[in-house]
Amino acid sequence: MHKIRDRGGPSGDHLTGIADDARLRSWEGAHAFLEVVRNGSFRSASQSLRISANTLRRQIEEFEREIGITLLTRHVDGVRLTAEGQLIIETALRMESAALDIARVRNLGVSMEGEVRLGITEGLGTFWVAPRLVEFRQAYPSLLIDVRCAMHPTDVLRLETDIGIQITQPTVKDLRTVKVGRLHAIPFASQSYIDTHGCPKTIAELGKHHLVLQIADQITTAEMFAQLFPNTPQVGKVAFRTNVSTTHYWMIARGSGIGVLPTYATAIGAKVVPIDIPELRIAQDIWLVYHIDAAKLPRVRRLIDWLIEAFSPKQYPWFGDEFIHPNDLPTHVAGVPVPQLFEGFAEFL
Repeated sequence: MHKIRDRGGPSGDHLTGIADDARLRSWEGAHAFLEVVRNGSFRSASQSLRISANTLRRQIEEFEREIGITLLTRHVDGVRLTAEGQLIIETALRMESAALDIARVRNLGVSMEGEVRLGITEGLGTFWVAPRLVEFRQAYPSLLIDVRCAMHPTDVLRLETDIGIQITQPTVKDLRTVKVGRLHAIPFASQSYIDTHGCPKTIAELGKHHLVLQIADQITTAEMFAQLFPNTPQVGKVAFRTNVSTTHYWMIARGSGIGVLPTYATAIGAKVVPIDIPELRIAQDIWLVYHIDAAKLPRVRRLIDWLIEAFSPKQYPWFGDEFIHPNDLPTHVAGVPVPQLFEGFAEFL
């Protein structure tokens, strides 16, 4: 009997009416059929499949009844293909190829291979998540993590990203949302600025200082300025205005003026000094949003779980609902200095 790899099989054109027959639904039967053909007998095929010869015969018989064709005839020296069986081999091989493709895709998810796309606000992405996300990637070296930092929320519903981290509450009902923490922010300045211009204690005193504003989606400093200094033009009072968190930080750290930063800025090593004006405390909830279908992939689910831990108020108190002054924030987490968690990054702050 010719093995499948040796035979000159019929072309697809000869399979019209058979190859595309909608009744060919049973991969189990097709798989059993291919194994019998490859092994040349029910006994050898049953050993290969690790099932009894009787079970294998029943599978073949059920498959033949399903498609209405006799595929094999039994002989003393094994089995032989019927003419119809020869024709059906091409279809069975295509079913096998499709089953293997499905298994490969499934195994990609199980083995944590593939791509995960994360959309996150630029400040949280750059200063908080990115330095520590490297550790997550080291645990899963076959992952490609696409991090998209932007001040506007990514469109998770249309799968622009698999996961989103944002500081405005999502309103799309078809997405899963989780509040992972709260971002607290207060005014900061560099020590050089304070040495030169002094440190304001009240809003009235703040009005005599140079300000640095960040104007972007999800950021409220423009509205805060308008409330604090109504009918006051920004020209002459605002030194710098930017839409990017990293630029905003550097303008403050280099002594250009006073601006609002997260309370954890000093905890991770930023060279800025908090300014105590109780009325100027901003709090915004941090939301994790994801598409339910994307979360079915193990690699996406694993990153979701990691992000929830990355903003856990139990581990990082500055993300809790209650305000904690920067001077009172813990300097160590699990016995490790917080700046050490950002080694290779903190020296640039």
